[in-house]
Amino acid sequence: MDEYPCQPGLALFNAGHFFDAHEALEDVWREAPRHSARRRHLQGLVQLAVAFHHQSTGNRVGARSVLERALRNVEGAEESLPEVDWERLRTNLESWRDYLAGARRKPGKPSPPELPKVLLRHQAR
Repeated sequence: MDEYPCQPGLALFNAGHFFDAHEALEDVWREAPRHSARRRHLQGLVQLAVAFHHQSTGNRVGARSVLERALRNVEGAEESLPEVDWERLRTNLESWRDYLAGARRKPGKPSPPELPKVLLRHQAR
């Protein structure tokens, strides 16, 4: 079986190497046809890596902003990137959306959720 083109970037993401994941996923994004749904969905994956890179450097405002854009860009991604387990990923990202939104309103430092993993459907079983 051929390697899924996003697999190197997703492996970096899942290992917490968000900047490197962004670079690898951006290479795949550049190859996608312009103005296609696939390109927009790949952009969403790139943005997820950027959002978690921001989070890892303490830039919670940037993380929240880019996460929101990423979530919009991966809407409907099941069609163009069916290999990804989107249901599981979106569930995990919702806890991060809540955490990043609440971090601005609540005093103290709530613990962040577990870092999400972008799993392929065959990995999620």
